[in-house]
Amino acid sequence: MIARAAQGDGGVATPTRPESIADLVSSQAAARADSVAVASTSRVLRYGELDARADALAARLRSLGVTTDVVVGLCIPRSPAMVVAALGVLKAGGAYLPLDPTYPSARLSFMLADAGVPVLIAAHCAKNQAPAGDHRTITIDDAGRIIESPSTLPAVEVEVDFSPENLAYVIYTSGSTGQPKGVEVTHEGLLNLVHWHQRAFRVTSADRASQVAKVGFDAAVWEIWPYLTAGASLYVADEKTVSDPDSLRDWLVAQGITISFVPTPMAERLLTLSWPAGTALRTMLTGADTLHYYPPAGLPFELINNYGPTECTVVTTSGLVSPNGAGDGVPSIGRPIDRMGVYILDESGRPVPTGTQGELYIGGVGLARGYRNQPEMTAKRFVPSPLNGDTGKRLFRTGDRAKFLPDGEIAFLGRMDDQVKVRGHRVEPDEVTAALNRHPHVRQSIVVAREPAPGDVRLAGYFVAAPDANPSARDLRDFLGATLPDYMIPVAFVKLEELPLTANGKIDRAALPAPDDSNTLRDSASTAPRTDMEKAVASILGPLLGLENVDVEENFFALGGHSLLGAQLMARVRDTFGVEVPLRTLFEAPTIAELSAEIERRLVAKLEAMSDSEVQRLLDSSPRPDGGTRSP
Repeated sequence: MIARAAQGDGGVATPTRPESIADLVSSQAAARADSVAVASTSRVLRYGELDARADALAARLRSLGVTTDVVVGLCIPRSPAMVVAALGVLKAGGAYLPLDPTYPSARLSFMLADAGVPVLIAAHCAKNQAPAGDHRTITIDDAGRIIESPSTLPAVEVEVDFSPENLAYVIYTSGSTGQPKGVEVTHEGLLNLVHWHQRAFRVTSADRASQVAKVGFDAAVWEIWPYLTAGASLYVADEKTVSDPDSLRDWLVAQGITISFVPTPMAERLLTLSWPAGTALRTMLTGADTLHYYPPAGLPFELINNYGPTECTVVTTSGLVSPNGAGDGVPSIGRPIDRMGVYILDESGRPVPTGTQGELYIGGVGLARGYRNQPEMTAKRFVPSPLNGDTGKRLFRTGDRAKFLPDGEIAFLGRMDDQVKVRGHRVEPDEVTAALNRHPHVRQSIVVAREPAPGDVRLAGYFVAAPDANPSARDLRDFLGATLPDYMIPVAFVKLEELPLTANGKIDRAALPAPDDSNTLRDSASTAPRTDMEKAVASILGPLLGLENVDVEENFFALGGHSLLGAQLMARVRDTFGVEVPLRTLFEAPTIAELSAEIERRLVAKLEAMSDSEVQRLLDSSPRPDGGTRSP
């Protein structure tokens, strides 16, 4: 059987729709002005307020020349203000470019310059992170109100010449050339995503959805517009909540969230937790990375696995993951969504049989225009369809390997090149290599991905130092941190005399040594554990980081730790010592020495509140550094 393609079920009829996302939100504001639109721990915006503030912002933007296909930067953290700003740009007819304020200033400056942004909207809380440049800056408060040079322009309706082919937003992704590349997404693609989502997941104005993705991640687009265009309520989680599985679960339950997107690594942790029987959550959406596990039976919600490159408007395929299907390998990525098509082709551009792997190509209305200011890259990835009857149609060449399963669903089999996902973010190791090569003390380098455990992808940097140079790991991290976000910085650096080469003169990646205690650069002379508590904590932390020996004075995050590993560490601390240590403590006490002292402080407080018999029972069962328990 030849599997030519899979088409989304909604690929035939195109319903009559209002002409833009902004129109749809305004219609909801007119119908339910007093209903909650967007809420955070510190701010609640009702639909009337959201629409009025977006109108005021749109009027200001129009006065500054913003119109169709003009890109406006948004340097605003995840918040109600971010939603106001994005809606204001859409109302003005422009396209918004979300910029994560935590990114290095140099990276933000490159994006602004590359996108040709004439206006930047910055949150008051992030105005110090907003880069300077050849653009006007509008500062807004946490409710989305303009707070610098207040506008005297009335909040009036703006007539915008609108076409489905106009830009809705631009998202920058990692680029193999050494610089990020901007993906230009149209209103047609965004509207298709919104209407498919509302139909597939039965979205109504009674729904309460979550917003947990970072603003520079295109999943945030998916989290916002399907709900606000349906009159539902959007709840924005704070950074501490989204970093800890237990906290995120408790927040989803407490807020009565009915539909939530959660990036794959965090979703896999949430699946292992217990959930209250009365949980309002009915649908958990996940994606951005390979899902390795099936949900256990008995969860109060269904799990939906999703796949889609940024170049195809967030989601291309989607499918329900049934409980306890581990015998079938990793979960599939489902089937194409409405008005999208998936093609699996061989090297000659011919469809492969069912069960045979090939390269995954995507067609349909969700395809982006291309890459901003990169016509050659656009032509390389957005190619004419080689299929009969598709004359004039484009396909996006994903570089992903896949195969059709007998039931018509699609199995994702990994990349055909070196691109990887790190904590849900798409990373081109070549971009990191290019940045590392710019270090004045590095003569040559290569950055590769290592996966010590399924789903735990870490970058490792190998380098040959310049003559008479001896950079430290901290030197290299600080240098990269000036231009790259934290998830793109290698967790280990290995200094080599020469990079190994193949017979053809290419770098032999297979010959690169795995980073370990013997070859990984350290910031200083290692300090071994000195107390029983430090030894016990080191015995927990070492395996999590894949290290045999851990310097008790070295920063957890500098060793490659991140919030998900931190959550695992805190869970094991709780199980081992019987004390609750919040994840935020790890940010305040990130070394083994500091964390050990904090655990001891909490143990003393716990012991002081216990009776003598309770203390003795605890001592009898407490762990020794060798892994055993103490005798009475």
